[in-house]
Amino acid sequence: MFICEKKQRNKMAAAVPVNPKPFLTGLVNKTVAVKLKWGMEYRGLLVSVDSYMNLQLANTVEWVDGAFAGNLGEVLIRCNNVLYVRGVPEDEDAGKERED
Repeated sequence: MFICEKKQRNKMAAAVPVNPKPFLTGLVNKTVAVKLKWGMEYRGLLVSVDSYMNLQLANTVEWVDGAFAGNLGEVLIRCNNVLYVRGVPEDEDAGKERED
């Protein structure tokens, strides 16, 4: 799993590696986007992270190729399937409609 923060320098974004444990712990109880190695993205509330960095999400929705694919509810994502995790800004989260 690659975890990074984007830093703006001269209008170019550079990835800066960060320590994953405090990064993920800081995202608990916040909305996150989790991209899997297989291409799909899950968005939901990060409920917990264990010592192996497995992720538990609530109110999860699935996006495939940028298109809404369905509501999943509560999911557990095994760490070795994760490509990246990012926090979702509140304005971006509000912009994406959750379909019923």
